[in-house]
Amino acid sequence: MSSNMWIRQIHRWLSLAFTLAVIANIVALTMQIQATWIGLLAFVPLIPLLATGLYLFALPYLGRRSEVRS
Repeated sequence: MSSNMWIRQIHRWLSLAFTLAVIANIVALTMQIQATWIGLLAFVPLIPLLATGLYLFALPYLGRRSEVRS
């Protein structure tokens, strides 16, 4: 499996983890639980999700640039 496929898989799993963290935050808010760490829980997968998403976004543009040089 190529490195692009690994990054794509990691991005998919991180998006699932982020979604679950947001759902946990919403449930905690509806139950009126005052726990700041639940709100901050969504930031754990969000930061690598941002990095992999930006990489996947730039990938087609980086590929075009290398094709022009060839």
